[in-house]
Amino acid sequence: MVKKSLIINGIQQTLIIDENASLADVLRKQMLLTGCKIGCGIGQCGACNIILDGKVVRSCVMKMARVPEDAVIMTIEGLGTPENLHPLQLAWMTFGCAQCGFCSPGFIMTAKVLLENNQSPTREEVRDWFQKNRNLCRCTGYKPLIDAVMAAAKVMRGEIKKEDLLFKANGESILGTSYARPSAVAKVTGKWDFGADEALKMPENTLRLALVQAEVSHANIKGIDTSEAEKMPGVERIITYKDVPGKNRITGLITFPTNKGDGWDRPILCDEKVFQFGDAIAVVAADTEEHAREAAKKVKVDLEILPAYMSAPEAMAEDAIEIHPGTPNVYFEINTIKGEETAPIMEKAKYTIEMDSYSSRQPHLNIEPDCGYAYIDNDGRITIQSKSIGIHLHHAMICAGIGIEPEKLRLIQNHTGGTFGYKFSPTTEAILGVAALVLQKPVSLVFDMYQNITYTGKRSPGFMHIKLGADENGKLLALEGDNYIDHGPYSEFGDLLTMRPAQFVGAGYDIKNIRNKSQTVCTNHAYGAAFRGYGSPQSFLSSELAMDVLAEKIGMDPFELRYKNIYKEELGSTTPTGCKPDVYCLESMFDTLRPKYEEAKKRVAAKSTDQVKCGVGIALGIYGCGLDGADSSEAWAELTKDGVTIYNAWEDHGQGADIGTLTMAHGILVEAGFKPEQIKLIMNDTARTPNSGPAGGSRSNVMTGNATKLAAEMLLNAMKKGDGTYRTYDEMLAENIPLKYDGKWVATMCTDCSLETAQGNPFSVYMYELFMPEVSVNMETGKVTVDKFTTVADVGTIINKTVVDGQIYGGIAQGIGLALTEDFEDISKHNTLAKCGIPYPKDIPDDFEIIYQVTPRPYGPYGAAGSGEGPLTAPHPAILNAIFNATGARITKIPALPEVVKAAIEELKSK
Repeated sequence: MVKKSLIINGIQQTLIIDENASLADVLRKQMLLTGCKIGCGIGQCGACNIILDGKVVRSCVMKMARVPEDAVIMTIEGLGTPENLHPLQLAWMTFGCAQCGFCSPGFIMTAKVLLENNQSPTREEVRDWFQKNRNLCRCTGYKPLIDAVMAAAKVMRGEIKKEDLLFKANGESILGTSYARPSAVAKVTGKWDFGADEALKMPENTLRLALVQAEVSHANIKGIDTSEAEKMPGVERIITYKDVPGKNRITGLITFPTNKGDGWDRPILCDEKVFQFGDAIAVVAADTEEHAREAAKKVKVDLEILPAYMSAPEAMAEDAIEIHPGTPNVYFEINTIKGEETAPIMEKAKYTIEMDSYSSRQPHLNIEPDCGYAYIDNDGRITIQSKSIGIHLHHAMICAGIGIEPEKLRLIQNHTGGTFGYKFSPTTEAILGVAALVLQKPVSLVFDMYQNITYTGKRSPGFMHIKLGADENGKLLALEGDNYIDHGPYSEFGDLLTMRPAQFVGAGYDIKNIRNKSQTVCTNHAYGAAFRGYGSPQSFLSSELAMDVLAEKIGMDPFELRYKNIYKEELGSTTPTGCKPDVYCLESMFDTLRPKYEEAKKRVAAKSTDQVKCGVGIALGIYGCGLDGADSSEAWAELTKDGVTIYNAWEDHGQGADIGTLTMAHGILVEAGFKPEQIKLIMNDTARTPNSGPAGGSRSNVMTGNATKLAAEMLLNAMKKGDGTYRTYDEMLAENIPLKYDGKWVATMCTDCSLETAQGNPFSVYMYELFMPEVSVNMETGKVTVDKFTTVADVGTIINKTVVDGQIYGGIAQGIGLALTEDFEDISKHNTLAKCGIPYPKDIPDDFEIIYQVTPRPYGPYGAAGSGEGPLTAPHPAILNAIFNATGARITKIPALPEVVKAAIEELKSK
């Protein structure tokens, strides 16, 4: 240990430090400057970036031995205050850059150094600077961040006032505006604590947990020896399956009765078997995280290695053993049966095409690793705080497994860095609950990025086979399909996911006759978890590539083939599930895109050279907002002395639940003169808020938005007097009128899809989007660059402009990663953000155009749909179609890595 003097945020500090500790750890653990975040921990993400002696430093890899005496250090806490924000912080709020907010401090500090040295940077210089300093964002798609830096530079040059950046309500409705999120100020000043930050500030008796995890993918457990680990420094107890009071299982809440499993297949702590790499076998509780992790290495697990089936075809082989004995590896099937038998129609069709596609095991690559803590509250409840985006859902999934009565379990969502869906599944929740129950002390568990990547769920790969038939004019006559979803070892939501190809393969097109079979397969690779788009990326990769292949065979422009076949009201077009779409908007969307497409064709032709070929692609994507069938949600509105309090469980993982709730309520309450700042939000606590349903499937904006709006309407109606004015709080009390109202909204217009035919009306509202990327392909290396991206989106009425912009930019950025770089196939390789292929700023185009078409939805609040899922439905097939347009090489599997594209080009040359 050494004594070192440092100047931190303008104040001289004398610290006793371990020179081998990282600067990030000293700032966070000793100074509690938690605005400095730790994401990757190895210098790849920039979340920890601070300023050291005027330079940007990745503090997670800066050892204290390298920090000079009297070094001048600035963190986000020293940049500005809520009352006096730096122009960068205000610009970050203005452009919606702080979505989840986890990466925001690192970006802002990096940008500060740039603007100190160059107050007139070009957009490309800003992108280069962020790239150089390894700043990663998974939420925004980077363009809003560049916009914010350019706006802040204008302020610093004196061209505009910083106060002019932010939208101000001035008494009018904030609906459709760029009103900043309620959480924005805290996020840009480093005051918004995430789970790992709060864990540092827990009581002294808190025990820190570390997991003993499987390092193989399939094995029988013959014994667990904890004796050596128990003697390690600081260890209080080691918990195994024997200590779990309950069923020691997380229930998958089987969605459909035709599922051949029972849903109780996922252990909290492995007892008989290991089912995948990273499975939790034991939990070490110690006085420090370091002690717990060291002890975990000493736990010995005796394993009998079994064959590991790492893909659906392997698990379906005749000699494959059942991964869960008694349940077949193919455990669910759904068939889309619409219209007439397709085989005779295919025989008579003028044109038919048949093809296979593969959609990869995309990792979520959230910058905040999974984390949480648990304790026993004053009411004797096991209280778990985590990144859960389904607190009431997870309550039902883990209660029996832990072994406590439902009323003795409380779940609260922490401030959460983006999850993009993986937290629709429980990860640490049941482990934390068991540890708090067994130890009777507060506990915390914080993953590192390696654990986060290797253990948490992934997008389930899709092995898709499709056949299309069309007449001599290109009119689609029939579709056939045979699909396999590789859902990993745990069945939770696997059947629901497999319903999505039944609903979305061929969606958007007037296809009267469909026979499409989809099956769920149990494997030993990473378990399948929800990921933005949930089932649609697999589906549209299949049908949108097939549309291009068919267009090529017919000799028709792929844009024109789509236009000829899209949903049209006069044709009575219906979805693959046989119901009418909520609105017929695709025709006008294509009309809007057509001139842009013609310009793009000319542009890519003019740019192409022998060395670099350029092309343009097209695809459409559709997604339903809600859980299948009569989905519902609930919210409360209460009049208080100071204004109105809204209660709901609209979990926020970056998509903007706080501004969504505020805007939905204010759109009604503004009639009585309430200002946004008079509306208080209480959210995401099973003890204090109603069951609004999970924040997945872009359901919350519609379902919880409707419920919140309804609760506000009920309160407003109660306040309204006969003369049209509104009662005050005191008048309500005096007249004995209730102050609190319960808004419940149910999608009664929906029906479940038939388990025999998949026919039904599963969603009340859909979102629609067209994708048009322009790409360059290096013919020598196969490297693909997306130069420009144009999208036409119809998400109904826009509730908050910056939020919807951010969802589209961010979703398409993830689609670019899905198409070109991202994968989690080789566990020995794909175990860091960079090795998994996460896009950095220069991997995403800055030339990005969003065109909104607003078609109000009959059942959406204020006419709104959701917006989160739509952008990741089909950008990836559009990119593959653009590669074909550029080179003539057809890629049907993703990611289209340079070597894959190069091989396809070489194969084309050899023909």
